[in-house]
Amino acid sequence: MTCLMVSTVFLSFGPVVAHAQVSSREGIALQDQIMELRQQLSQVQSGGASSSGSLPAPVAVGSQSSGANGDLVAQLLDRVNTLESQQRDMRGQLEELTNQLKEQSASLSKQMSDMQFAAQNGGGVAAATTAAASSTSKKEETGASHAATASTEAAQTPEAALKAGNAYLLKHDYSAAQQSAQSVIAHGKGAVKIDGQYLLGQSLAGQKQYRDSTVAYYDAYKLSPKGAKAPYALLGVSSALISLGNKKAACQALAKLKSEFPNPSERVAKSTAYFSKQGECS
Repeated sequence: MTCLMVSTVFLSFGPVVAHAQVSSREGIALQDQIMELRQQLSQVQSGGASSSGSLPAPVAVGSQSSGANGDLVAQLLDRVNTLESQQRDMRGQLEELTNQLKEQSASLSKQMSDMQFAAQNGGGVAAATTAAASSTSKKEETGASHAATASTEAAQTPEAALKAGNAYLLKHDYSAAQQSAQSVIAHGKGAVKIDGQYLLGQSLAGQKQYRDSTVAYYDAYKLSPKGAKAPYALLGVSSALISLGNKKAACQALAKLKSEFPNPSERVAKSTAYFSKQGECS
């Protein structure tokens, strides 16, 4: 009965061991040892059975043969249990290592993706930074140049500053022209100051500062509403307002020009017609 029960217990462990999927060398060695123990247990069972295949008759507890067989079976079961426990431990370690490998693989994949993104976009960022630095440097140089220009023109007469400002205007150096115009306005009088105020409107319009340009042109008109520069100043007001998208106000400025200067020069008349069309004036 003891052998039969042991056999039943061992065989219940058999499928677990037989189907264990361990690919390491240690796992394979454990499987070999378990198979060897199964063979030994089978031999013990075969030796204890009768020639007809039936189980042997019960023997006394103190029998030497029964005691030897029981000890051997117990030893074998202990070894089987130990090996199976080791195998389970190894399987758990293998699963843990597999999970760690998956996590490391995912982390490495993310790092590579980040590096690729940085490589693809780093050039653009570097170029933008370089461009910004270059732009800042140019602005500083331009500012220094204009400061030097303003300092030089401060020592000039308003007439000389006006002449220099108009020269800058022709070269499309609107910032330098603005500096000259401001110098003329600060130090000039009469017609020179009016011309300086008109030059300021032109230089601001050249820099697309249309709101400030509108004010500068209108100030030029107010300095001499009937002067030679007055119709041109109103044309400047109209042009700046059209650039700002305020066509209604631009048309009002043109209407004022027509009202106050009914007999304009050919140049003023052509400019008035052009801006009336641009402003969609009725």
